[in-house]
Amino acid sequence: MLVKVPKDRVGVLVGTKGKIKETIEKKLCVILQIDGQAGDVTITLKEDEKDPSYVFRARDVITAISRGFSPENAFRLLDDEESMLEIIDLREIFGRSESDINRVKGRVIGKNGKTRRIIEEMSETAVSVYGHTISIIGRIEQVEIAREATKMLLKGSQHRTVYRFLQKKRHELKLKSFELWEPELPRDEGI
Repeated sequence: MLVKVPKDRVGVLVGTKGKIKETIEKKLCVILQIDGQAGDVTITLKEDEKDPSYVFRARDVITAISRGFSPENAFRLLDDEESMLEIIDLREIFGRSESDINRVKGRVIGKNGKTRRIIEEMSETAVSVYGHTISIIGRIEQVEIAREATKMLLKGSQHRTVYRFLQKKRHELKLKSFELWEPELPRDEGI
């Protein structure tokens, strides 16, 4: 499987003394061949490994790093089976208009990164704004919340409206997590 990586992200993928590349290869039983000049990464399964899903998981981690995530955030895709990567391509929404793309990227990032940080904290996700994409890593319900908040900003919603939406959804997530862990009390049939 071939994955394209921007040239400025190849060094991050390899890591200091090859540590990041080595970690991906070891955890996912794959071999990565990286062409730094072209930005091509070829992923192959090690001969003794039979599970082809490792190739797809490696592709997701490499794609996350190539979309601006730190290796630590990208490794959430390795460490948590339920984590997923969502990529919103701004060119699909705004065409090739660089000014529109830069404007909405600024809205999602916010002043000094405030809006992006709030989205991350309230939805418990990691968000990266890189190139012409906005990418999100988290569990499915968390990603849905972050995606919806991002799309609200892209459509021009006011920041405070988005923050209220995030607050409401965070409250709903917390209630849901309490319901999952709340033990059912035994019923006293004698009363």
